Amino acid sequence: MQNVIRRTALARNQAARKLKIQQKQEAREEVKTFIRENGQQEKNKNQLSKEARLRRTDDWLRGSIAPKVDSGLFAETYGTAPPFGMALPKIPKHQRKKYINFAKGDRVAILKGIDKGKIGVIDSVDPERESVTLKNHNIADVSMPQWLQDAYSSKNAVSSVPISLSINDIRLVVTLEENGTPYEAIAKHVIGGHPFIKRPNDVTPRHTRYIKGEGIPIPWPNEDVTPTIEDNDVDSLRQEVEHETYVPSMQYAPFESTIIDELRNKYSKYRTRHDPEWVKAKKMEDLKKEYLATRAMLTPQSEQKARRLEARAEARKALIDEHGNYKMSKESAAFIESYMTKQKSQAEQAE
Repeated sequence: MQNVIRRTALARNQAARKLKIQQKQEAREEVKTFIRENGQQEKNKNQLSKEARLRRTDDWLRGSIAPKVDSGLFAETYGTAPPFGMALPKIPKHQRKKYINFAKGDRVAILKGIDKGKIGVIDSVDPERESVTLKNHNIADVSMPQWLQDAYSSKNAVSSVPISLSINDIRLVVTLEENGTPYEAIAKHVIGGHPFIKRPNDVTPRHTRYIKGEGIPIPWPNEDVTPTIEDNDVDSLRQEVEHETYVPSMQYAPFESTIIDELRNKYSKYRTRHDPEWVKAKKMEDLKKEYLATRAMLTPQSEQKARRLEARAEARKALIDEHGNYKMSKESAAFIESYMTKQKSQAEQAE
C-alpha cells in the first residue's frame, strides 16, 4: 500500500511539472510570434515609407521630364497599400491589459496616423490585439489581389478599408461639467475597476472606468440592443408561451437538484449517494488510515482507545433503523412535543 501511495504522489507531481513546462513553452511561443509579426509589420511600414520618399524625391529632381509611373499593369493599384499588415499582431495573454477602457460608440482623439489631431468614433474593439477601428477615419486604399476579389465577390482592384489603431494611439473624449456648464475634455489616463455590472450586451465591458487621479466615473456609450421582432401567421401567441404550467413542489419529484444539498450536507457521511470526487477522496483517505495503522506501534493505551472507539461505533449502529436513518430517542421526542405545545399556547394567548 505504501508503494501505491508513493507512486500516485510521484505521478501527480510529474504531471504537474509537465503541465507547468508546457504552459511556459506556450507563453514563450506566443511572445516569439508577437515579436516576429510586430517586427515584420514595422519592416513593411518602413519599406513603404522609404519607397514613397524615393518617388517624391525622384519626381522633384526630374521635374517635367519625370516618367509616368502610374501606368501599365499597376496603373489601377499605384499608390495603394498591400493587403497584409492591416491588423496589428495578437498580444500574448500574459502581456495584455487587465481592462480595456474603450467600447463601440466612444468618441476618441487620434494621436497618430493620417488623421492625427481629429476626433472619431470607435466602430469596433479587438481586445486580443488591443486595437480599435474608427468610423470614417484612418482609412487607406488597399490593393485587392485576384484571390481576394474572388473571396469577397468584388470586381474592384482597390478597396478603402479602415486601418487598425492601437489603444495607446488614442485618448478618450469625455464630457465634464463646471459651474453647470458642460464641456468636453480629453482624458489622458483612464483606469478600470469596481463595481462590475452585468450589461445587456457583450460589447460593453462589465467593469467601471474612471479618470485617473480624479475618481470621476465615465459612462459607457448607450447601445440599442433591442432585437427587431416581426410577427408571422405561424407564430404562437405570447400569452400562450409565457403561461407557466409547471409548479415546483417539495412534496414530489422532480425538484431542483441543489435542494438535497441544502437539506443535507453534500459531503456528509450519512448520505447514501456521493459525488465521484468525494468517493475518490474518501478511498484515498481510507487507504492512508490503513497505511498509518500498520505503522503505529500497539501499546496498552492505544488498545484501550481503539476498544472505546469500537464500542462507540457499535452504539451508533444500534441507533440506525433498517432504512439507514437514526432513531429518535424518547428524550428528543418529549422535548419536541413540549416545545410545540409551548409554541401553540403562546400563539393562542397572542390571539
